[in-house]
Amino acid sequence: QVQLVESGGGSVQAGGSLRLSCAVSGYTYSSGCMGWFRQAPGDEREGVAGIYTGDSTTYYADSVKGRFTISRDNANNTLYLQMNSLKPEDTAMYYCAAGFEKYGDRWYLELESQYDYWGRGTQVTVSS
Repeated sequence: QVQLVESGGGSVQAGGSLRLSCAVSGYTYSSGCMGWFRQAPGDEREGVAGIYTGDSTTYYADSVKGRFTISRDNANNTLYLQMNSLKPEDTAMYYCAAGFEKYGDRWYLELESQYDYWGRGTQVTVSS
């Protein structure tokens, strides 16, 4: 079974930074995609950032472009989300996800349906 475990969440004031980590096991980085999603109370789960492990193509939600960076460390089987200039609206539970090929050679990094495995989440709270 593929397993993903998030860490690095916490409370930070607006303008601050956090780096989320996702430890991955049972998954080959070269065979699919990885992503970060978030969900605030009362809202639907939103795709934040994704990366295709074949050529490192990335996706970022418009709301986080220029502030968040997704990256991976193949040697340590870890996915990261560097979050800078945090805003109160970034407050949410953040989930790490992994997906395999399921739409031919197309990859929908921003869509929940692209991903097959999910972590339990790590809470990020941003205050003013």
